[in-house]
Amino acid sequence: MSTAAHSGSDDSVAPQPAGIPEDLRASLAKLAPDALPSFDAERSVALQQAREQVSAAPMRRFVGQWAVYVALERHPERAARLRALEARAAETESLAEARTIASEIGRILDMACAEAGVEPAQGV
Repeated sequence: MSTAAHSGSDDSVAPQPAGIPEDLRASLAKLAPDALPSFDAERSVALQQAREQVSAAPMRRFVGQWAVYVALERHPERAARLRALEARAAETESLAEARTIASEIGRILDMACAEAGVEPAQGV
């Protein structure tokens, strides 16, 4: 899904955008344009929830979730590896393999959270 060119060097990786919806959306338009409809729909829901709850929490969750998504998509090989692991996890019947897959998925998500400036414990 990612369209960013990446030669294996961190020099060619798009920069992580600021954690604001407009910057995240602009990055998505370059890295994963197919994700824009989901981004826009989820943003609308988060804004409505924020208004109803008179709380910034729904928007903080939304921004954190999409900042991590962008952090993943900035590294096409890592995003592809995550998708492959998720597909393998859905098919395996081996508990040992499932644990190994879950561990690697966790490491990938932890790296993305760190790049996005999101605490993994926030449920992203």
